[in-house]
Amino acid sequence: MLRSCLLLLALLALPIGARAADGVIAIETDGGTRPLTYLAGRIDADELAVLRDLAPNVTIVTGLSDEDALARAAEFDGADAHVLDDAFLAAAGKLRWVQAWSAGVDTYLRLDGLRNDPDIVLTNMQGVHGPVIAEHVFGMLLSLTRRLPTLHEAQREGRWRRELAEGSTSLAGSTMFVVGMGGIGSQIARRADAFDMQVLATVRDPAAREKPDYVDEMGGADDLDRFLARADVVVVALPLTDETRGLFDAARFARMKPGALFANIGRGPIVDTDALLAALTGGHLGGAALDVTDPEPLPDGHPLWALDNVVVTPHCSSWAELTGDRRREVLRRNMAAFGAGRPLENVVDKQRGY
Repeated sequence: MLRSCLLLLALLALPIGARAADGVIAIETDGGTRPLTYLAGRIDADELAVLRDLAPNVTIVTGLSDEDALARAAEFDGADAHVLDDAFLAAAGKLRWVQAWSAGVDTYLRLDGLRNDPDIVLTNMQGVHGPVIAEHVFGMLLSLTRRLPTLHEAQREGRWRRELAEGSTSLAGSTMFVVGMGGIGSQIARRADAFDMQVLATVRDPAAREKPDYVDEMGGADDLDRFLARADVVVVALPLTDETRGLFDAARFARMKPGALFANIGRGPIVDTDALLAALTGGHLGGAALDVTDPEPLPDGHPLWALDNVVVTPHCSSWAELTGDRRREVLRRNMAAFGAGRPLENVVDKQRGY
């Protein structure tokens, strides 16, 4: 009993933004009695009622214009990330928690007032989008390997053209390399295993993570080039950081197997677009599946639009009802923890960028 009381006191005594044994506490709330205010985006009435029940000491403000949000910035202890800009951060002296609705947070970490303030805890939606994005990846890959866009054009013309399927290939028996096996990459790797593919993957710290059964070989950043040379399909599922920006350049594409497929659902600037285009038009790569690009969106007339061996989707791979449900669950758990002064989940290491 005494030990439990001491542990509780130790957690309550943590300074703002301190790391507890099981997470990071944004703000101490005296056991959930301290009044807090959170600035949210659009939330329907039913969901707002759920959040208020979970955190009765948190006043949740919605529906503010950008001008009103800035005028009231000093009131808020927490906020949705989309409201942030330099002016808001400068005025929001009480701000201690920011919830991003995406897994990638590179856009927000460009703001010095967020990145360099140790008192503001940033959380994201890591792991939320994995299942839907993984399905999208395989939809794009199957479009390439089974020539589905070409066959669909024939369907629209009302023409039965079996010869258009010539050259179709199978994913089964091939090797996929998942570059960055976090929450999203893990879901992609699981599905590759179900497709009877050999799965290679890289993670941040392979020594600290046990290799899952659905991965045949797991390595770290030093294994990138070695795995590239073995893969028939390369899928990039990395966050955008200083280390990953421009990671896939002409030299990296040259290391890939002739005819290999390349997919990117991380961030566009991880890839040198000119180098990718050269590898595709020169015949070294067999095709590309891109849900993110650099620049984004691709401008009118960009050569990638016209290539038959490229599938481009408008950064929508996470869109699905399932994703919305999973996002709401994370926000609910974090709002309850915020109000109670408990550790938050999905805390971003702002120096690493994820």
